[in-house]
Amino acid sequence: MSLPIGSKAPAFFLPDHNGTIHSLADYQGKWVLLYFYPKDDTPGCTTEACAIRDEWKSFKKAGIVVLGVSKDSVKSHKKFVEKFDLPFTILADEEKEVIRKYKAWGEKKFMGRIYEGIMRWSYLIDPDGRIAKVYENVKPAEHAGEVLADVKERSSK
Repeated sequence: MSLPIGSKAPAFFLPDHNGTIHSLADYQGKWVLLYFYPKDDTPGCTTEACAIRDEWKSFKKAGIVVLGVSKDSVKSHKKFVEKFDLPFTILADEEKEVIRKYKAWGEKKFMGRIYEGIMRWSYLIDPDGRIAKVYENVKPAEHAGEVLADVKERSSK
């Protein structure tokens, strides 16, 4: 069960792929896509990151800050960012504190096996710091376009 739409997005402080600390408060007044993904440099996660990268000009034009989050290390994130030339911020949550705050940790199934892991979920956070939309069961190749359409629709209201 994700966080409710309209609720205040939980605050956080996490290091990025360069070790620089980021907080949600740094982006007040902007749209933020906070996306959670299972693991650096795996097929679905790479597809999702590269789809956002390929739409980066549109994200910038729409004023959307993109923050990817996984439990991988800063070092792992740095390799991932460099290998795929990702222009946005990837945050390391090795203790899974933020992942849990955003309810993106839970039971998953893969090939009949049940285990706990990071859900491929995203939160669109509005300029006032509230949850505007929750994306569960994200389709990696389609996610970037979906987010851009949603921000465009909400910004025109």
